[in-house]
Amino acid sequence: MSVEIRIKNAVKKYGDNTIIGDLSLDVREGEFFTLLGPSGCGKTTLLRMIAGFNSIEGGDFYFNDKRINDIDPAKRNIGMVFQNYAIFPHLSVKDNVAFGLKNKKVSKDQIEKETSKFMKLMHIDQYADRLPERLSGGQQQRVALARALVIQPDVLLMDEPLSNLDAKLRVEMRTVIKQIQNNVGITTVYVTHDQEEAMAVSDRIAVMKDGDIQHIGTPKNIYQRPSNLFVSTFIGRTNIIKSHLTVKDGRCYLQLSDHYQVKMTNIREEYQKDLDVLVSIRPEEFIIHVDQKEGIKAIVEESIFLGLNTHYQVHSETGEELEIIQESKIDSIIDKSTEIYLTVKTEKINVFNEDGSCNILTGVMNDSIEMNES
Repeated sequence: MSVEIRIKNAVKKYGDNTIIGDLSLDVREGEFFTLLGPSGCGKTTLLRMIAGFNSIEGGDFYFNDKRINDIDPAKRNIGMVFQNYAIFPHLSVKDNVAFGLKNKKVSKDQIEKETSKFMKLMHIDQYADRLPERLSGGQQQRVALARALVIQPDVLLMDEPLSNLDAKLRVEMRTVIKQIQNNVGITTVYVTHDQEEAMAVSDRIAVMKDGDIQHIGTPKNIYQRPSNLFVSTFIGRTNIIKSHLTVKDGRCYLQLSDHYQVKMTNIREEYQKDLDVLVSIRPEEFIIHVDQKEGIKAIVEESIFLGLNTHYQVHSETGEELEIIQESKIDSIIDKSTEIYLTVKTEKINVFNEDGSCNILTGVMNDSIEMNES
């Protein structure tokens, strides 16, 4: 059985140091929900509060309608997967997976049935009698996941579970984790600092900074319409250009250089006035022109061919160092020192107020605002 997790006005302190000040969020039943942010932002602290491993200095935590603040961790019916796997080195794969069931005093027949089921689900049944030292990192992580799931927890909590794996295994295991979560349908809270990993596995993501949630939304919403400048720069790569918004005859324009302005049709009504703004343009949102002199003038400083795409580092006439990603062409790469002109895909760029605290475009979907208002 999966549950909804509700957190209201959570507070976590270590002495006089407040790690989480006033945090609220809802994790839907059966959802794969990721806490994403830089080191020290409070994401693991919050996960451990859900698990019961950290004290709670304020607020309320619920599994469905059951308040769990004072419930012993062992009685919260959670499965936990740690960064360092935390499987028992002296036990075989089979005994590691069966460990939680034995603690619950499940019958031998049921232990055999469920252990076999989850070893097969995780494709580790052929290693049933091996000790962990004879397994690869990816295989050990599969054992840890099977052990967490076999007890049929209400909630699965995962703390940086892939950070000790190499790049290829990380990609393989995040696919496995997402497929298993879909098959089992368990409410999952996942902690990572890896943006690509979060985008690949999550139904929704909460981006955290300094103990606060900046944006909750689907990977698509957060990437395409980030709520503020921090989210824009943390999720994926982006270029930030200082610009000015003007309104002429009821239409809004962004002045991206002395000779290049673009019309914007999606500025929120309250911001349709003369404003200094910050514009976020992701590398793939530029269009390079070599044969026409329209757009932001720039000089190519470096080109890096990476197969499918070619990355360009350029210096613009406005003084910014910009990164551009273009699909590689079959015939040529733009040479160093070439003068180019850049236009932008205006429907994709994002515009923030001068201090970066707010995206002034329509279409920003941020569930954290709804939580704060409810």
